[in-house]
Amino acid sequence: MNYRIKEVCRRKGLMMKDLAEKLGMTEVGLSKSLNGNPTVSRLEEIAKVLDVDFMELFEREDGTITCPNCGKKFKMMD
Repeated sequence: MNYRIKEVCRRKGLMMKDLAEKLGMTEVGLSKSLNGNPTVSRLEEIAKVLDVDFMELFEREDGTITCPNCGKKFKMMD
């Protein structure tokens, strides 16, 4: 799954190293977490640190998002 975390960090003027520090992790630990299967609670924590809505961390494909736990796709509705 692709996340928009790097993009959001850039927009907020942060480097991944800064985000990792705010999360109490190393940059390597954060990278491993995101390249593996991060938990919903970890993603919620990242969203809180970045002061963005949880859903903003996910790349949208054709108006859908994919649940990081089960892989199920959900259609985004206006």
